[in-house]
Amino acid sequence: MNTTAIPLSRLSLASRPSLVKRLPHFVTLMKPRVMALALFTALVGLMIAPTRLDPLPGFIAILAIAAGAGAAGALNMWYDADIDAVMARTAMRPIPRGKVSKPEALIFGLVLAVIAVTALALATNLAAAALLASTILFYVVVYTAWLKRATSQNIVIGGAAGALPPVIGWAAATGQIGLESLALFLIIFLWTPPHFWALALNRSDDYARAGVPMLPIVAGRTATTRQILIYSGLLVLASELLWSLGFAGAIYGVIAAVSGALFLLLAHQLNKSGADRLAAHRLFLFSISYLFVLFAALLIDHGGGSFPRTPALHAGRSGGWVHAEALPGIRGASGLPNLSTREV
Repeated sequence: MNTTAIPLSRLSLASRPSLVKRLPHFVTLMKPRVMALALFTALVGLMIAPTRLDPLPGFIAILAIAAGAGAAGALNMWYDADIDAVMARTAMRPIPRGKVSKPEALIFGLVLAVIAVTALALATNLAAAALLASTILFYVVVYTAWLKRATSQNIVIGGAAGALPPVIGWAAATGQIGLESLALFLIIFLWTPPHFWALALNRSDDYARAGVPMLPIVAGRTATTRQILIYSGLLVLASELLWSLGFAGAIYGVIAAVSGALFLLLAHQLNKSGADRLAAHRLFLFSISYLFVLFAALLIDHGGGSFPRTPALHAGRSGGWVHAEALPGIRGASGLPNLSTREV
């Protein structure tokens, strides 16, 4: 009887689940709910820009920005696989569970990043593509590989990466970084610390076990709630910049004021409670809705025509570039994605 030995490598390959069956795990690597947040804020930046993209380039730009955010998430999970395995909230991620190997996650993230940046450059302009590439590098190299394990200010500095999507969306439409897009950047930048520290207050044991120096571990819970209150106050002030500078109308101004007051109230209750777990969880959940409501208000204000256009805006529409002297006018978030604590 003629028998042929089957190499062990081929047996291993045959026993491995197909790529189609493992596709959901690669999607999980991209942190889809976090990606949805980046996608929405980028869309707002794109929509309120004074120069409009044609539908096809605009659609490609949004897909590219989403892919870039997904690439950053995959590379983050690749680098953090060691600490993810020891943290309860991240232990079920694909790499710790053995559903995706580290080399596969690295290759997937790198290829996705290259595709995203290239597509954005071809569909829009080099400025937007450079911003997207810089955002991915900042998130993976500066935040994930350096700051996250080195300083309690990791979230504050690293938050710049998460605040850039609306700037990228704006740049995709105009080829420039506008003052209004920087105001959107500032809002997300100041939103990030209270959002993540509210989560960290209830996950401090997890972070301590993984050796991640989050603020509640390094400075204590009382100091953290005080910092949350300070950043919340700065966030509310920043959210009114768009209205006070004439970039948004009354609809946005009222919604920003009401939602900001609620944010401050929850932050004050948390500070007063002495870092009560329920108060921290309430603020964390509300902070997600807050950002979506705020950015949705910009779209409502923009689409409703409540804010009059200025002559300078029309003058700035003559080409694909925004004139520096142009003062752009701002033109629902019913299906808000539920940001899982396993993704953030």
